[in-house]
Amino acid sequence: MLQNGDVFPSLTFARVGGGKINLPADLAGWFGVVIFHRGSWCPYCNAQLAAFARAADGFASEGIKVVSVSVDDREKSEMLVEKHKIGFPVAYGADARAVSAVTGAFVNDDPVCLQATGFVLNPEGRVVTAVYSTRAIGRLMPDDVLSFVRHLKSLAKN
Repeated sequence: MLQNGDVFPSLTFARVGGGKINLPADLAGWFGVVIFHRGSWCPYCNAQLAAFARAADGFASEGIKVVSVSVDDREKSEMLVEKHKIGFPVAYGADARAVSAVTGAFVNDDPVCLQATGFVLNPEGRVVTAVYSTRAIGRLMPDDVLSFVRHLKSLAKN
C-alpha cells in the first residue's frame, strides 16, 4: 500500500476520447485525485463519479485535477462518461493485477476489477492521503477532498 509521502507510481492508461493518461505526470503542479473505480456496473462507483462530475467547478477553483481508472473496456467507459457528463479524464482497460502490484489496491476476483481506491496527491505527485476499500463501499467523496485540500493549503500558508 502507498503511504503518505510516497511518490505515486508511473502508470499509463488509454483514455476515453483518445490519447493516454500518464500518472502522476498529467497531474504535476496541481493537487490531484486518482480514483480507481470498480466499473460501470457498480452503483456505488456510478454515484461517486457522478458526485465528482457535479463538483467540477469547486475542484477547478481549488486547482484540483481528477482522474478515474477502471478495467472496463472503451465502450463501457464511454457510456459511463456520457451518462454522468464526466468532464475529467477517465481511463479504461487497466490491468487490475499490475495496478495492484504497484499501488496496493485490492483486486476483486469475480469479476476481476480494482476495488474502490482513491488517492489525493500533492502538486509534486506525492500521496497526501489514500483510501483503500476491500469491497464496494469506503471511498473518497468530493466534499471530503475539497475540505482536505483547503486544509492542506491553509497549513502551507502558515
